Amino acid sequence: MDRMFRVLAFWTGIFTVLFYVGHMMESSFLFLVQTAFFLAISYLKLSERMYIYIFAAYLTVFMIGFTYYSSFILVPGFE
Repeated sequence: MDRMFRVLAFWTGIFTVLFYVGHMMESSFLFLVQTAFFLAISYLKLSERMYIYIFAAYLTVFMIGFTYYSSFILVPGFE
């Protein structure tokens, strides 16, 4: 299970580079933090159950943040 967190760190790292190249600094920093989080968690050698709990907590925080952003911050439409 720790290898899957390294895979998540790899993909969030790829997105970090892509956002940075696209001059989207806020998104790049957000994904850099996620990359560091996943990489740090992957080397803790936790039990599989604990990795699942951490991933469920990550998904919960993501959904709350995404819902808040899309409901209260995002301005719909293109200009």
